[in-house]
Amino acid sequence: MPDTAEMPPIVETRTGPVQGRTRNGALLFGGIRYAASTAGRRRWLPPEAPEPWTEIFDATHFGPAAPQLPGAGLTNSTPVDWSEDCLSLNVVTPALDDRRRPVYVWIHGGAYQHGQGATPWYDGTSFASRGDIVTVTINYRLGIFGYTNLAELAGGHPQSGHVGILDQLAALRWVRDNISAFGGDPARVTIGGESAGAFSVATLLGHPDGKGLFSRAILQSGAAHSSITPAASSSVAHQVMVEADVDSVEALGRVDAEQLLEIAGRVTSAHGQPPRRNSLGITTSSPFYPTYSNDLYGHPTLLEAIAARSAGVAVLMGTNRDELGLWGIGRDIDDEKLERYISGMTDEVEAAVKTYRGEHPDAHNGEIARRIGTDWTFRAPAIALAEARGEAPTFMYHFAWTSRAFDGALGACHALEIPFTFNTLESSGADVFLGPGEPPVALAESMHASWINFIRDGDPTAEASSGWQPYSPAGRRVMEFAEPSGLLDDPLPETRTFWSGRR
Repeated sequence: MPDTAEMPPIVETRTGPVQGRTRNGALLFGGIRYAASTAGRRRWLPPEAPEPWTEIFDATHFGPAAPQLPGAGLTNSTPVDWSEDCLSLNVVTPALDDRRRPVYVWIHGGAYQHGQGATPWYDGTSFASRGDIVTVTINYRLGIFGYTNLAELAGGHPQSGHVGILDQLAALRWVRDNISAFGGDPARVTIGGESAGAFSVATLLGHPDGKGLFSRAILQSGAAHSSITPAASSSVAHQVMVEADVDSVEALGRVDAEQLLEIAGRVTSAHGQPPRRNSLGITTSSPFYPTYSNDLYGHPTLLEAIAARSAGVAVLMGTNRDELGLWGIGRDIDDEKLERYISGMTDEVEAAVKTYRGEHPDAHNGEIARRIGTDWTFRAPAIALAEARGEAPTFMYHFAWTSRAFDGALGACHALEIPFTFNTLESSGADVFLGPGEPPVALAESMHASWINFIRDGDPTAEASSGWQPYSPAGRRVMEFAEPSGLLDDPLPETRTFWSGRR
């Protein structure tokens, strides 16, 4: 008799059998198609079901990423292999049985332009071994392929302005229909993401088609300020047509993918001069954000749609103390540069500086700039979403562990918390952002335990975060993760209230 322990794991999905592999004590299935290729006639169309297969699909390796420009950002340390045939997902599971474990579906970040589900920081092995959780990471269409609103052009596609979000919904429907075969429970799904991944989670919280596909949500450094209006996105589409020198959507569909990425780069550069503010007063650094349609969401703003539709969904969300440290904001600057920087966010420059100096009296100009930029871009929208949810179950955190890299210049920067929540401090590239010295294992384990508890039970309280109470307008309690961690009661109220009246 063969040794069954050495037999490769095979799962029968609704579209065909897939073969994975054992890795680090868990089972990995990579590159499973959840939708058909979006090349050719399917470019800018909603995702379609893949053709069923009968031969065993080799799921021992990850699939290609979505088309994207070079330099795939913080969490990618190797060149990105991409293809328009990119709509695949990866499953890490403790075992193939009928235990019906909680499921964590992770949506990667990258400004809606970069990234992939195969990034080492997003490895679900520790969730499997420590939390008995099934982790799913996905690829979805990005940039010019995922968010070019062609609806008003001749031969245009009505849903082209947010097909990347439709990809995510298709992946969630795949999870609903297939995850039980991987040992997961389709009734216990948590969606999570960071940066553009968190923007996506917020959008899904307000999307009418998201109902019933998940019961919990985690938003790391992103909230309900990641969409643009149909008018603005239609203007971007016209720019794309001009850059491509074509006069129809059909002709645009024949443009080479590499050329479209180059066009996207030029349009993005032009869009950023000067910065443009969206409906929440937040500068949109990319023109390729999901198009928000009042007809679809049924509410004047995404924030209101989320508040109305997510009351029954438990939410864990938060931001990092020095988000903008990742982009070099924080070096000392003179008064003129500080004023010019702040004027891109508010007309009340003097009031902003006075308020922030009041709560940070020892901060130099660069630190004031970083705190204002961080709050305006990330913390204020997160607070707005938490408060809009009222008494719905919401747990808020503040990540304040200072990176030792570059003599501390990064601070507690954007995306630094990811390997703490996944417990992947040893993964490729993490050491660069942690800096020298012993890795902060205890903090990572406590954060990871909190995420496990939330995914499993809807309550993140763990030994190291005991006493964590929900956030509400009546009790603004925030768990700060640092060394040591602790519960804060309405931290930094003056800067919080400064932005609350200026969105």
